[in-house]
Amino acid sequence: MEAFVNRGDPYDTNESLTYEPLTMPLIPAPPIAREIFGDALPAAERYAEFLAGPGVGRGLIGPREVERLWDRHLLNCAVMAEVIPAGADVIDVGSGAGLPGVVLAIVRDDLSVTLLEPLLRRTVFLQECIDLLALPNVSVRRARAEEVVGEYAADVVTARAVAPLERLAGWALPLLRPGGELLALKGERASVELEEAAPVLKELGVLTTEVLHVGRGKVDPPTTIVRAVAGTTPRPPKGRPGSRRAGRRRGGAHGRKR
Repeated sequence: MEAFVNRGDPYDTNESLTYEPLTMPLIPAPPIAREIFGDALPAAERYAEFLAGPGVGRGLIGPREVERLWDRHLLNCAVMAEVIPAGADVIDVGSGAGLPGVVLAIVRDDLSVTLLEPLLRRTVFLQECIDLLALPNVSVRRARAEEVVGEYAADVVTARAVAPLERLAGWALPLLRPGGELLALKGERASVELEEAAPVLKELGVLTTEVLHVGRGKVDPPTTIVRAVAGTTPRPPKGRPGSRRAGRRRGGAHGRKR
């Protein structure tokens, strides 16, 4: 199977992208993948191949990540679906290569997933993923989170490796409906980040927070998620973490219009 690899380096431009043929390597799925993905496993396998081929060629995935695509990336994201309500509108902030947004759309066809990403080369890659996998429940928008505040009211906002929680909250929470949830994939410092972000979360009207561990018995270690439940839809605090002036970020978010 052939895909394409970027020969230039357009990043955040409107230039046409030129690609050359690239063979996608076969990445065998571990046995547990059948249990997690079920009938959707073939789509997950095609996505793994796309990540290992064009994803590496275009710099979205590091070459060293290919051998651990399933354990560290795909399965780690897929078990996140355990805590997402049925039929939810999901916004994947700073989607990058589609982790976790594309994975969630594969494993849960009841979800409506929007991949929000500001960089052109990444949005092109994401759209190619959607076309390759024939995912009708996914859309891509090239924008930053602060650019779409007020347009969307999602049930769930997801994020992985985007920014520390105190900054991520300012971008993600304004995109949620009241009672909606921010689900941020985090590592060992999840509890520390949650403590550090407490003042910002309070200012943004968060009702409750907790650290969850999902995928026990399926992934090792279990996936760690910080969950924050939104109160009334907030606006990013001016000059505080979460505003654009507080530092660069990798992405934004968007969901279904209400």
